[in-house]
Amino acid sequence: MSEKALKDLNMLPESGRKNKNTSNGSLKPEIEQTGENLEDSQKKVSSPGVENPMNVNGVGNSVPEVGNSEVEYIESENLKDVEDLEMSLKTLLAGLDSKDWVLVCEALNDVRRLSIFHKEMMLDILGKVVTLIVKSLKNPRSAVCKTAIMTSSDIFKAYGDNIIDSLDPMLVQLLLKASQDKRFVCEAAERALVSMTTWVSPVSLLPKLQPYLKNRNPRIRAKAAMCFSRSVPRLDIEGIKAYGIDKLIEVAASQLSDQLPESREAARGLLVELQTMYEKSHILSANGVSDDREVTSWENFCQTKLSPLSAQAVLRVTNIVREGLVLGS
Repeated sequence: MSEKALKDLNMLPESGRKNKNTSNGSLKPEIEQTGENLEDSQKKVSSPGVENPMNVNGVGNSVPEVGNSEVEYIESENLKDVEDLEMSLKTLLAGLDSKDWVLVCEALNDVRRLSIFHKEMMLDILGKVVTLIVKSLKNPRSAVCKTAIMTSSDIFKAYGDNIIDSLDPMLVQLLLKASQDKRFVCEAAERALVSMTTWVSPVSLLPKLQPYLKNRNPRIRAKAAMCFSRSVPRLDIEGIKAYGIDKLIEVAASQLSDQLPESREAARGLLVELQTMYEKSHILSANGVSDDREVTSWENFCQTKLSPLSAQAVLRVTNIVREGLVLGS
């Protein structure tokens, strides 16, 4: 280095020399790492109950305001109507399919507003809307995923059985999200599944749920079993007869030996509910309300319809519950 160049360099401020020395690309990894931490912090800080991420570059403390100002999780009861209905409908699909995740979240919240305040206006495009909601459910960014889950919950409440033809891909994603370890996403997905079992009729929903009771993933089986158990009691006696009470008992019996306690607990609750409905229907038969010719006890019915081992397991569960009720009365 020439003497003049050395003199010029020595006259530079320290920060200038640092920038010059690192102009060969050594700053690039630091910038990329900061970008990753920014994205991570936006996901975590904008969601309640999640700790601030540690940032090895020391820039994490300045990130929360950015993430928090861009995404807000609004409960359904706090949502306000859209300002411009015509414009919202016109731009909805493009917003849901945007590459800008903030715009996607805004569009998802517009879907929620429309489903609450103008649900009839979205009926014609409901299938396309659901397809794009599913796309957001698959998004690796937690903010988009959780907003899509909250949107699913509002969609179930607004449209009920109108959603059934588009339900399968949404159901898969909600079961997956409810089975993961990321708590604030998992809890939101569980609330959406409760909304589904509340607002979608059991006649339509139970056939959709049944295949997942045999899924290889035990967590998915457990979530599906809980949904199944919540949905069956919404059937009336005639609905249970139409679906087949023997089929429902077989489903519940198969879950009694499942790997996870949630599945077993859901099965026990379902069996008690089925026993109550079965006995109630036979009381009606005995009183002449029904034209059934044969009145069979719960024990005989289970022994007739199930294998000996399954019948024994089912009767053990229902007898224990009945004895508990007698002792508690």
